[in-house]
Amino acid sequence: MKIAAYEADGRTSFGAVKEDGIVDLAGRIEGVRELDDLFEPERRAEAEEIAAGSSARHALDDVTLLIPVAPAARILCVGINYRDRNEEYKDNSDPSTYPGLFFRTHDSFVGHGAPLVRPLESDKLDYEGEIAIILGEGGRRIPRENALAHIGALTCLNEGTVRDWTRHAKFNVTQGKNFDRSGAIGPWMVTADEFDGYDDLHLQTRVNGEVRQEDTTARLIFDFSYLISYVSTFMTLQRGDVISTGTPTGAGVRFDPPRWLVPGDRIEVEASGIGVLGNNVIDEAA
Repeated sequence: MKIAAYEADGRTSFGAVKEDGIVDLAGRIEGVRELDDLFEPERRAEAEEIAAGSSARHALDDVTLLIPVAPAARILCVGINYRDRNEEYKDNSDPSTYPGLFFRTHDSFVGHGAPLVRPLESDKLDYEGEIAIILGEGGRRIPRENALAHIGALTCLNEGTVRDWTRHAKFNVTQGKNFDRSGAIGPWMVTADEFDGYDDLHLQTRVNGEVRQEDTTARLIFDFSYLISYVSTFMTLQRGDVISTGTPTGAGVRFDPPRWLVPGDRIEVEASGIGVLGNNVIDEAA
């Protein structure tokens, strides 16, 4: 099931995405107040039954899609996780034994269709297309062999980065990864039961229709099960938390000269079984 968060007629809500639009689910299932409440099997089954028997309340073109992630969720991003990514740095370093990780704030993302904002402080806004895991069940020290059962849904993520601000301090990328409205998540989340495994999902990033990044999860260094198990070793994961699984080669910073995003550019991140996350770039108002 595709589940979207959205705003329509001055009201925020969430619902099931069908071919003819969105079936509103807010207030229709006992105990369901947030999107991630639908990860519980009985509630998801009830939601699917409602969606199957209901007409769409809103056409997709009539709503504003929001980030399909609860505000309280922690958003953890993984760096250098596709093969060949380490070679892009051209520093003769060995690949890391463990994944590189950093957090992003909820406010650093927008939903599908909303503009990405190039900040006043930099003209070096870049894109990073990724597949993100949304946890359906939390836990601590989750065994790798059980980790995939903790996935609630997948979504697309554009891990937009202000590159010069990632170099303000040694071993620190937080600033450049957290400018308000610099990245995007969406267009919706797709529940885990829609996927027949996660080992060969196709991922592509396009800028103005030009393919810049393309790879599959078959080439991940640290796969989904490892990431969930590893992260849960040092923190207790909660339902709704997000682990974005890394970006392939081909970000704008890696071109010579770099190809930064400029106002008017359109970035599309497409992933198998999820759909297309699309956003245009604007400049922040002075």
